Amino acid sequence: MKDKIFFHQYPNGLVLVAEPMPWLQSAAFSFLVPSGSVYDPPDRGGLSGFTCEMALRGAGARDSRQFILDLDNLGVERSESVASAHTSFSGATLAENLPAALAIYADVLRTAHLPDDQLEAGRLGMLQELQAVEDEPAQKVMLELRRRHYPLPWGRPAQGERLAIESIAIEEIRAQYRLRYRPQDTILGVAGCIEWEALRDRVGELFGEWTPGENGDIAEQIAAARYEHLPYEANQTQIGIAYPSVPYNHPDYFQAWGAVGVLSGGMSARLFTEVRERRGLCYSVYASYHSLKHRGGVFCYAGTGAERAQETLDVTLGELLRLEQGIEERELDRLKARIKSALVMQQESSGGRSSSLAFDWYHLGRARSLEEVERLIDALSSATINAYLAKNPPQDFTVVTLGPKTLEMH
Repeated sequence: MKDKIFFHQYPNGLVLVAEPMPWLQSAAFSFLVPSGSVYDPPDRGGLSGFTCEMALRGAGARDSRQFILDLDNLGVERSESVASAHTSFSGATLAENLPAALAIYADVLRTAHLPDDQLEAGRLGMLQELQAVEDEPAQKVMLELRRRHYPLPWGRPAQGERLAIESIAIEEIRAQYRLRYRPQDTILGVAGCIEWEALRDRVGELFGEWTPGENGDIAEQIAAARYEHLPYEANQTQIGIAYPSVPYNHPDYFQAWGAVGVLSGGMSARLFTEVRERRGLCYSVYASYHSLKHRGGVFCYAGTGAERAQETLDVTLGELLRLEQGIEERELDRLKARIKSALVMQQESSGGRSSSLAFDWYHLGRARSLEEVERLIDALSSATINAYLAKNPPQDFTVVTLGPKTLEMH
């Protein structure tokens, strides 16, 4: 039972993928609903985020306050977020409370109130989130980097645009909810102390009559790799660098991901060692892998004083370019040790596992077991990663800087 992953697709298109973890007392769930920022109309950036905000303000027989109280009484630790392709609703609780928690979220996804009298409160929350981005330069530069690196609308920030948020009407939110909150393309990942047949039947009872909606096409506008500076009066400069890579479903994904793990992820990683520790150029530096379904990217950040910004950009780009020369086996050994520790911890987390199941299903059409992931990690070698890097060196950089002075791309 430990290694078994179950899945079921209901007639309306909803997919349930679940993994029993009987050694735990908890159970967790993660819904991926096809209502992300790519589906926002061009002049309504933030509509999906606003819809998510309003969907949590009462559903089914519960008003906004009762919705919160009932989840608190069940001890549900919950979160929600909007990304490019999906709105995510996640929660974890004692296993015995999972059916009741799923019933509450069935109301959120099927019969949200979207109340008129809370529209302005929801709007205020959205505007405060936008302002928080403006007040956090590091987050702002990375959002702007993604906007410029990926083709529109895939780089569109989920936080939206101020003018759009200020003018969105409740009728638009209700129309978006009817269109995008639908069973087809929705994925529910569940992990923890569960019994598969009972879970499958319960989810069928809760969601079996959820009516499918309509599909919609996404028109892409190709983004060009470039440099852009955003003026910002401060003593610091924020630097964002991105370059294209393979998506999660690509056969070479783990080779590309391993190379990024050598760049960043610990105090012995290259970016930290060279840019921060040896040269003292910045107070923060990292690289991370991001994958859409059909393309991937590596996103790097460095925060530094304005007077050393140019050198920081040059050295960081130099480290990225140096990857083409290959990595050493000792670097990969350290990465594998970190990843295996993370896998062990995921075995103890129903929340992390439920999210991974849903993520895998979206990208792969199946879910990888932790044992399979461990085998893929074990199969990595410096030779395989170096062969990948020789054919796919970091290049075609998109660079965004935010600070008092424009920098030069050499």
